[in-house]
Amino acid sequence: MMIGSNSRETTFLNTKLPKRGEIWLVNLDPTMGAEIKKTRPGLIISSDSIGVLPLKLVAPITEWKEAFSKMIWQVKIEPDEDNALMKISSIDVLQLRSLDTKRIIQFIGKISEDQIKDVCLALSDITETP
Repeated sequence: MMIGSNSRETTFLNTKLPKRGEIWLVNLDPTMGAEIKKTRPGLIISSDSIGVLPLKLVAPITEWKEAFSKMIWQVKIEPDEDNALMKISSIDVLQLRSLDTKRIIQFIGKISEDQIKDVCLALSDITETP
């Protein structure tokens, strides 16, 4: 649950603030067109040290499909004790979006520094950053 004393200050109750590299359950609805839908895990990508507004950059996580292995924006992630995922999944970097923290529901787990680097590399590839 969240409360705010003004539009720029938000306090989380009974939970911690979302941090870079953490996986949280996020609400992506409503959506339009080909945007990934529903409440699902999402990876927090934005830096912990920036931002005045209660927004986080989040990459949604979906079930891995073998066809994703040919897509540079899909980063495969195996379930483990740290990320607490239940099945082999994919971080869909192409579906990266800014979410208000009101859409960030519950902490699930976190990924390793090497996995964060893989996600950043995929982001660099899809934005054609040298």
